[in-house]
Amino acid sequence: MSVSLVDRQEVVNFGCRLNIAEGEAIRSAIKTAGAQGTIVFNSCAVTDEAVRQARQAVRRALRELPGAEVVVTGCAAELERETFAAMGARVVPNDAKGLAESYGGETAFPNSRPYAPALSGADHARAFLGVQTGCSHSCTFCATVLARGTARSATVEDVLASARTALDRGQREIILTGVDLASYGDDSGTSLATLVEALLALPVERLRLSSLDPDRIDDALFALLTQEKRVMPHVHLSLQAGDDMVLTRMKRRHRRADAVRLIEQLKTARAEIAIGADLIAGFPTEDEAMFANSLALIDDCDIVFGHIFPYSPRAGTPAARMPQVGRTMARERAAALREANARRRQDWLGTQIGRTASMLVERDGMTGHAENFAAVALAAPAAPGTIIDVRLTARDGDRMVAIPTQTKDIAA
Repeated sequence: MSVSLVDRQEVVNFGCRLNIAEGEAIRSAIKTAGAQGTIVFNSCAVTDEAVRQARQAVRRALRELPGAEVVVTGCAAELERETFAAMGARVVPNDAKGLAESYGGETAFPNSRPYAPALSGADHARAFLGVQTGCSHSCTFCATVLARGTARSATVEDVLASARTALDRGQREIILTGVDLASYGDDSGTSLATLVEALLALPVERLRLSSLDPDRIDDALFALLTQEKRVMPHVHLSLQAGDDMVLTRMKRRHRRADAVRLIEQLKTARAEIAIGADLIAGFPTEDEAMFANSLALIDDCDIVFGHIFPYSPRAGTPAARMPQVGRTMARERAAALREANARRRQDWLGTQIGRTASMLVERDGMTGHAENFAAVALAAPAAPGTIIDVRLTARDGDRMVAIPTQTKDIAA
């Protein structure tokens, strides 16, 4: 961290894609406020490790940048306001993080503001578009409701306006994100499928969805995921576990057989779909047989993109009061899940050799992602931000090596 941060405005994002998108709103807000010498930490609280990292970063900034105003916002700030304030940082509530007045004085805003879409910056080849925040479920392990409140959605009209901004500046892939994306519209009488259909009426070339609850994929959304070519063949599901008892104790709304059946149906309807999943290892009361069911889920659901982390107790949640398996055991089981997922991904990448793909070139001109989210490295550079056809020639670690075959015309 450089002392030069004191002389300018800086935002440091932790955690999810939604935070990345909301970080751009923070940048705009501090610029509008004219808050020079301000560093804002946009924190995450999905695990206790994420909170620890936020605390560490804030302490370091306060120690090394005595002339800067250090502000902390995001989920960790909501859950540990007193802790960050005691350090000497100014705390801005989640709902006020995108408001200029938050960086010019008063910050005591209620958690009841309408949600405005959050759009990542023009420096990304892909546009992350936050359309929803909060959660109205009661999963026993999650502190999101405590940090962000109940589910709220941006209006379709406001989302379309943000999407047009991304398209006007040349971003050709939009990624919809949210805390509980599949619940989009529950508070306003619409639905995620309706939003996707509205976005596809724009000249969007590639649309990707972030994590979805499996029990919320209705017929309309299923049809879009499997039949609409501009919706990328990459479905990331919030599975969390592969054992029914663990899922019950988590208060999830699906069971193991539901997840397996859904993925079978998705792949039957669109064979090229690649599956990602969120998985928690070492949930309280998880025994060896329960963990074995989660481990087997990697193969049973053909999970090639796993977001896997060990369970960590969050204060104020029911799971924190359940019998714990211990940090060491949770980490060992998370490592086993990651190893199984890595093997599955390597096998899947091997099947991609020789295939053609459409790739969005990232800002470095040498890397990007295929439609199915396979990471791709080019043998020769291409224009950043373009979509090119490539032939996948080899596997190199977790990436495919590719040769360009044709560049698609940029949409007007």
